[in-house]
Amino acid sequence: MSAEFGGRSGLQGRLSQWLRGRRPKQTADEGGREALLLAAAGAGLPLAPAAHPAGYRCSCDRVGCPTPARHPVSFAWQTQSTTDRAQIERWARHQPQANFITATGMVHDVLDVPLQAGREALERLLATGVEVGPVAESDDGRMLFFTLTRGTPEDEDEWWPCELDCHPDTTDEHPGLRWHCRGSYVLVPPARLPGDHGVHWVRGPEHPLPEPLTLLEALTDACARHAGSDTDQADGAWPLRH
Repeated sequence: MSAEFGGRSGLQGRLSQWLRGRRPKQTADEGGREALLLAAAGAGLPLAPAAHPAGYRCSCDRVGCPTPARHPVSFAWQTQSTTDRAQIERWARHQPQANFITATGMVHDVLDVPLQAGREALERLLATGVEVGPVAESDDGRMLFFTLTRGTPEDEDEWWPCELDCHPDTTDEHPGLRWHCRGSYVLVPPARLPGDHGVHWVRGPEHPLPEPLTLLEALTDACARHAGSDTDQADGAWPLRH
């Protein structure tokens, strides 16, 4: 399947140019932050406030925070996460610098891959007519594919190995594909990272969430091809380690 995709048609070439050239700069300063957050919540993504950059450090009180601007502000983020419009408006207006996380494993999961592997997979999926849902890109080298959640099946043995799951701060063993499901979270665009970086939508939350298995083969295939890349290994730690 990968070999067949190696020859690029004119359509694939145009898709490649579009994917590399399209980088919507969605920042709080542009006035669209609240609308983007409400759109995400309206699509069913439960949100909760997160830390934000303070220079090159984190806004939290933790000395040497290992995940600056990438973690919730409350330990109760799982129960706090909501799609309630009024609550999100209050948070956004009272905490104008805050990032937001979306809790996975409730309504949606996130397949988190190195940026170049993600771009390749996205191009392949779109070219073959696969329905792709929301996709976000992080300036620190990751691409996030939002899908329906795999849920909590009664018989876990019917599902894939648990090591495909991950917690946001324990991902060192899996520098390729990470499956954010129950007990995990990701930043939701628009988000700011230290060093004038951010997280942006490539495909917005207006796209319906797909079943994860429809994307998994293309993503794992692309990750395998990029597994030996020094760049991916360097950029692959989500969150970044300091």
